[in-house]
Amino acid sequence: MDLLPKCDANYVPLTPITFLKRANFVYANRTSVIYEGTRFTWNQTYERCCRLADSLRSLNVGKNDVVSVLAPNILALYEMHFAVPMAGAVLNAINTRLDAKSIATILSHSGAKLFFVDYQYVELASEALSFLNGAAPSIIACIDDTDTPTGVRFGQLEYEQLVQRGNPGYTGELVQDEWDPIALNYTSGTTSAPKGVVYSHRGAYLSILSLILGWEMGNAPVYLWSLPMFHCNGWTFTWGVAARGGTNVCLRSTTAKDVYHNIAEHSVTHMCCAPIVFNILLEAKPHERREITSPVEILTGGAPPPASLLQNIERLGFHVTHAYGLTEATGPALVCEWQKKWNKLPHQDQAKLKARQGISVLTLADADVKDLDTMASVPRDGKTMGEIVLRGSSIMKGYFKDPEATSKAFRNGWFATGDVGVVHPDGYLEIKDRSKDVIISGGENISSVELESVLYRHPRVLEAAVVAIPHPKWGESPCAFISVKKKSNGDTNDTVKESEIIAYCRKNLPRFMVPKRVEFMAELPKTSTGKIQKFQLRALAQNFAVNEDLPSKKITGPGQLSASGQVNTQVPGYAQGHEKVHALSRL
Repeated sequence: MDLLPKCDANYVPLTPITFLKRANFVYANRTSVIYEGTRFTWNQTYERCCRLADSLRSLNVGKNDVVSVLAPNILALYEMHFAVPMAGAVLNAINTRLDAKSIATILSHSGAKLFFVDYQYVELASEALSFLNGAAPSIIACIDDTDTPTGVRFGQLEYEQLVQRGNPGYTGELVQDEWDPIALNYTSGTTSAPKGVVYSHRGAYLSILSLILGWEMGNAPVYLWSLPMFHCNGWTFTWGVAARGGTNVCLRSTTAKDVYHNIAEHSVTHMCCAPIVFNILLEAKPHERREITSPVEILTGGAPPPASLLQNIERLGFHVTHAYGLTEATGPALVCEWQKKWNKLPHQDQAKLKARQGISVLTLADADVKDLDTMASVPRDGKTMGEIVLRGSSIMKGYFKDPEATSKAFRNGWFATGDVGVVHPDGYLEIKDRSKDVIISGGENISSVELESVLYRHPRVLEAAVVAIPHPKWGESPCAFISVKKKSNGDTNDTVKESEIIAYCRKNLPRFMVPKRVEFMAELPKTSTGKIQKFQLRALAQNFAVNEDLPSKKITGPGQLSASGQVNTQVPGYAQGHEKVHALSRL
């Protein structure tokens, strides 16, 4: 049997590009993309991608060249997920919520040859380029609005002109090696400088198959782009929707009004988002809402969603599946696969089960929770904590230009995630914390995630984050930062007491887990991708003193009480308001 070799007939490199070619052949007349008043079929999308890939080749863009894009969830960014690798190049979709210096850092580190900029971000891109001191991408192109052109121009070229001038008969460069890079995505850099994560064609292809199987995504889904395409390439659904012959409903901005409108207008069946989007939908004003007449499947990830939040969002007509992953895992690596026997359980128990991260996706070789010192697996008792580790072909190739970080991430044949979790007796994994966020109080390990889950069940808590506060006796104790829900009339200007939160926690938690201090904020500080910035909260907490008498201080509305007793409703470096919401860095 060893004498039977690979040949062109029995071995073809795996690549997501094949999904587009198949969609053109099988689903040619189905609607592929909707953006406002613009609609394309899969035949049209295929032709446009062929044209763009040909134009990229004419600009001498080829193998391993990086094409960077600064754009929201629009037609152009979707098409570039196929056209760029068809030209043999590597797609770098940049987070649109980053500041100019961060974007400049990415452009410089990636060595981008071509930089596409949506008209909405021309000013931001121009500022970013000013930091590069002559090391800017050699080609810059503007993306005007497809539905309602603005006439804005930036750089030497315009996206739609590139599409139109390309050859529709060009079918793309053949992928010779499935280990070749297809995308370069940068991590959020919440604790260190952003790292460039490189995906292979093989990894992306297998990740897609895992997700459409694990999520049970059927034929011809209508997928709403509430998750940014710049985040892990939209958790690979940029390619995955093509695999199912579905329809992509693009959104320039993710607001409650836009989400509800598009769900009703286009009969959306699937969407992905971070749990923070649940709050946006739940807090929507009456005129922003539309009735959801058939269930909408939501795949969510990021901060573990509290069971109470899952219950509330499902009452609106959404059906939630919980996943876990991170940029380095090419999107979701674990999915909380539902079991029929759980349907007989009370809703509260169902929600708790659904909040777990679950089991490994089918194309991941293995997932485990280990003691990294001994590499021994933790017991399946739902209590013993260790670090979540992953292994499989959907794990990144490595960090671009950073062999030291790559070597550190790959330990003893596993990818170490940095997330602390447990394994339940049924084999389902559950995150308890980031390793640096575990609070050690008098020798007891306190999971901030578990404490936050209890806080979210309080009827007035909108957002909650728990960090360590220095304690003179126990070393560390929990400190809770909270933002308050508006009442039904929109009023937040009512009294919420620290003592009320403390008393609630005492009823629902062991005494050692009860926060020793509660601070109120208008909104918790977040990264550009919507992830709560605990490092900012930890810095604040280091200056707090523990008061064992648990004072009953009054907070008017959701402002933050400063050390001087003055209410401060802003956190330095954080833009207030969350109308536009994007996904978290970790899934």
